[in-house]
Order: sequence, then structure tokens, then C-alpha cells
Amino acid sequence: MSDPIIDLHSDDYFMGEALRQAAKAYEREEVPVGAVVVREGRIIARAYNQVETLKDATAHAEMLALTQAENAVGDWRLTDCTLYVTKEPCPMCAGAVVHTRLARVVFGAGDAKGGAAGGALNLLQFPTLNHRCEITSGVRLEECRELLRSFFAAQRAAKKHGEIAEGE
Repeated sequence: MSDPIIDLHSDDYFMGEALRQAAKAYEREEVPVGAVVVREGRIIARAYNQVETLKDATAHAEMLALTQAENAVGDWRLTDCTLYVTKEPCPMCAGAVVHTRLARVVFGAGDAKGGAAGGALNLLQFPTLNHRCEITSGVRLEECRELLRSFFAAQRAAKKHGEIAEGE
């Protein structure tokens, strides 16, 4: 039996690319969220969180990827694009998704406290907004979730270690 053909158009494949971006954020001590924008089966934008690096609260992976995608397309409308992101978008990012009119959002880990794609609220399919997009959640969930868990556990451990060292 021959090896299976890799479907480069699959959600798993593109989420893997978003996970690679999230790993870059982790290495730079940023919250490990990565995003890619896909159009016609090709990645047109890649980004990871850079809030601390850029000292910019809006420098979420999704926001940076959307800006890159707009530049690649030559328009602010991304109607034939899909955003893959390792964590459910926050309200700011979900608002940008609606404004750019993305066709679809695919995410890995949900965010019950702050997610705006069905976690805490759903701005991506809000009935009175001018655009709604398709949502697919839970793609490569465990990998996305573990990256976040590992990052925040390391942050807590570093903080605890720092508090102990200061108190000695």
C-alpha cells in the first residue's frame, strides 16, 4: 500500500502552520498564539502574538495576520479567505474578522472566559452585524491547548521563583 497523499488544503495542515507561528511566540516569551490566513489553498499571511515585543496591545496574531493578508490581496475585504488561529479570537480580533469579511475562522483551543467565536460570546455570527462567517473549532485542540498550558505554567513558575528569591 502506498503512502497517503498529504492534503495541503486540510484544516489540520494549516493549523500546523499556525502552531509553528505560536511556537515562535512562545520562544519570544509572548502568549503562544499563532495565525495564518489562507486564500485559494495558499498561505498569504503568517503571524504570532507580539504584544510584549511591540509594546502594542493590538499586536495579536490575528490582527497582524489580517493586515498582512490585506496587503497580499490588495484590499481590506478578505471574503475568500480563511483564518487559522491556535486560540479562539478575542472580541477585538473577532471584530476585525467581521470587518474584513472573512469567509471562515478555524481555531484550536476555545476560550470560555474571553473568546468571541462562541466561547464567552459569538461576534462572528452576531445577527445584527453586517457579516457572519463560518466557524470551525477544536482543530488540533490538544496541541493548541498544551502550548498555552505549558506557557502559563512556566510563567507562574518563574513568578513564584522570583518571589522566593526576592524574599530571601
